[in-house]
Parts: sequence; C-alpha cells; structure tokens
Amino acid sequence: ASLLLMASIMVTVGLCRRLTRRRLRSHQRLCIFLLEMFSTFQICACTNELCLLSNVEPKPHTALTLTYGFTVLHGLTLTGSTCNPCGTLQPMWGGGISVKMGGLKIGAQFMAAVLARMFMHFIWSLEMAEPHFGALSQSCGNPMQTTELQAFCIELLFSVVFQLTVLRVESVNPKYKVHLIALLITMLVYAGGNLTGAIFNPALAFSLHANCFYDKFLSYSLVYWIAPSLGKFLILYVS
Repeated sequence: ASLLLMASIMVTVGLCRRLTRRRLRSHQRLCIFLLEMFSTFQICACTNELCLLSNVEPKPHTALTLTYGFTVLHGLTLTGSTCNPCGTLQPMWGGGISVKMGGLKIGAQFMAAVLARMFMHFIWSLEMAEPHFGALSQSCGNPMQTTELQAFCIELLFSVVFQLTVLRVESVNPKYKVHLIALLITMLVYAGGNLTGAIFNPALAFSLHANCFYDKFLSYSLVYWIAPSLGKFLILYVS
C-alpha cells in the first residue's frame, strides 16, 4: 500500500507538471512557481512515507534500497527542478536568476513542504497501511541522535559533499548522472541517517520534522537550515 501510494503521488505530480507547462507557458513566474512546488511536494511526500518504512525488515537494506530506487525516479521525473533551497542559492549567487525569482522558488519549496506534510497526515489518518498506525501520535521524531555541534558538522559536511558532487557530474550523461546522485544520497543516508537523518535540504527537513522546529526552533534551524546553506556557500566560494 505504501509503494502504491508513492507511485500514485509521482504519477499525479507528473500529470500536474505536464498540465502546468501546457496551460501556463505564457505566465512564466506562475509556471515556474507551480513546477517547483509540485516537484518539491513529490519529494517531501514520498520521503515522509519512506521514513515510516525505515523499520521494515531486513534493516537497513529495505530502507536503503527504497531510498536509492525512489531517488532515481525523482531524478528522472523531476528534471529542471531543484527542490532544495540550497540548490536555488547557486544560480542566485552566480547571477543566473534574479533574487526575486530565487525567492519565488524557495517560497514554492517551503509551501510544498507544508502541503506535503498536511497531505501525508491526512493519508496516515485513514490508516490504509500498517506503517500508518500510530504515525500521527508522534510529536517530534527527534532525528538528532547526537550533540548539536556534531549534528551541525555532519549536515554541513554532507551538504558540501552532495553539492560538490552535483557540480562535478554536470557534464555526465543524464541517464548515468541520476544513478550517481542516487548512490551518493544512499551512501550518505547509510553513513549519517542514524545521527541526523542525513537530510541536507531545508525544505525537506521542515516537512519531515516540523514538530521539532516548533519545539526547538533554534537548534533545528541551526542544524537543518543554516548548516546546509553554509555548506552551499562554501562550495560557491571555493569554486
């Protein structure tokens, strides 16, 4: 049921993206906003569901396999979208897009993060699958299983590694690039998922752990917003 749910989300988002391109081609800003929102919604909604499957046996093989598989699917179906505020900072810093357009994309990403969380909470309330039972009773999932300083350093390091890899594989054939990125994300999740969740995406972090931001805003904004953003600026400065 969970796999069918995620597949349905991807199909629906694909149809929405195609319809947006056809009907709103003349309205550039609205088109860009909706495309970014739909794409980020897909990643946030599917990742919320994947988190519920993290305890499926055999652990961690099932969760890592699903992470790799769905990351490949996201890469193949969401071309042209960044779905990550940190990824939007690069063209803004380099002058590729205006600050207004960058802010529009980041706004779309965080709106999608909130909508995805609301949607998944509604789906979980229906209890259509076993992993959904009791999912809404959790407050803060507490993804940080280490000190704030170590969590900050981990998310910073992972952001640097991820963004640097993305820059290095830009010239690679897209068919192979999505697999390289998916393999890297899976490795990072395996290496640090039990410590911080290995998210390095501010919008996704807010969608997954909104309750934690409400409870400990300063700690979680430092680790899951400032650290990956700082990692992106370090890459831009070095490159």
